[in-house]
Amino acid sequence: MTANEAERALAELDRLLNDPDVQMDPMRVWTLADRLSGSVPATAQPTSQTSR
Repeated sequence: MTANEAERALAELDRLLNDPDVQMDPMRVWTLADRLSGSVPATAQPTSQTSR
């Protein structure tokens, strides 16, 4: 996924989740989230650290 495609997918996801005039489409939300999750570089993903 190119940066432009990711930006468009993120904008659509934002609209679906936050615009009260847009009807919720759960399948589209999950599809976009799945596509976007694969486009994040490994170095940008948060890591889980546990303090003991």
